[in-house]
Amino acid sequence: MTDARFQSSGALATNAVVRFVERSSRLLARIPVSLTQLVLRFAVAIPFWNSGLTKWDGFLQISNSAVYLFQEEFKLHILGATASFPLPKLMAFLSGSGEILFPLMLFIGLGTRFAALGLLGMTAIIQLTIPDGWASFHLPWAAMALAVITYGPGLLSLDHLISRRFRR
Repeated sequence: MTDARFQSSGALATNAVVRFVERSSRLLARIPVSLTQLVLRFAVAIPFWNSGLTKWDGFLQISNSAVYLFQEEFKLHILGATASFPLPKLMAFLSGSGEILFPLMLFIGLGTRFAALGLLGMTAIIQLTIPDGWASFHLPWAAMALAVITYGPGLLSLDHLISRRFRR
């Protein structure tokens, strides 16, 4: 008798856990996809934006420290070899521009997929420059950029508003 009661109470506990998990899962599935898309846009944009802010001394005036990094510190690591960046002043300017422009586009949701593609490309170059950062930074940035490229900007974006306007 005690074995039967023990099995019965175990089955009840298992059923309760299954019901709890199912209810919780249904509740979590109600999170709006557009909220997730918005958070992804901001999450991938913020580290690039913060880095971009450090590269400028004024409007279209790249900082000397940014140029120095591309001239002296940053090196490309390709197939076991190390190479200097070509045209370091131009690279500093393009890097600083991308780190400001692409995040702005993501923040407002304009040209969102293209901005995320730009950050994905920058992430690839950063990976070649700092190969040890893949697990801590580059992989999450790439994953977020890919998610934005794949799933788009969501309802809370200028892309969506423009799309709705032109569909009418």
